[in-house]
Amino acid sequence: MAERASIYYYDDNRYRAEAAEYARSGSGQRLPEERPQIEMRRTEVRSGSVIAIILGSLVAAVLLGSVIYSLDKRNTAYNKVAALNEQLSLAEAENVRLQSELESRMSAKHVEEYAENVLGMKKIDSSQITYIRIQTDDVVSIPQQDDGLIAKVKRFFESCVEYFRG
Repeated sequence: MAERASIYYYDDNRYRAEAAEYARSGSGQRLPEERPQIEMRRTEVRSGSVIAIILGSLVAAVLLGSVIYSLDKRNTAYNKVAALNEQLSLAEAENVRLQSELESRMSAKHVEEYAENVLGMKKIDSSQITYIRIQTDDVVSIPQQDDGLIAKVKRFFESCVEYFRG
């Protein structure tokens, strides 16, 4: 599983040295057309770094998933609240309508019509009224009865208590 990557480096030190010598000599000689050597060095990629990258990616994916899940739950809750608020407003409007209908049915005219049409009642005539005279001179008086033994004893103790209190 160890992967090898090749890294190429350009070594131009030798070329620089020849160019500096050519400049010092001042001769019209041309530099030899040599290409600088390219050295190849191989570096090994550590297997622990690959595992760390994979684990880091998994943690980032889990965090992203949890954020998306929580946002979805929040949106679902907001939608439920909005639907319930809409139902509440409809119920309040229905309540207002029913209250006004109840008030209209409780009016005196509506009650009178209901009594006449549904219950078969009629308005009273003056001929149907009968007056009764009551004599106010008759007064019923109840004579005072003698107190019993317990009432007399109670009255005696109450008078004793009043005497000692002053």
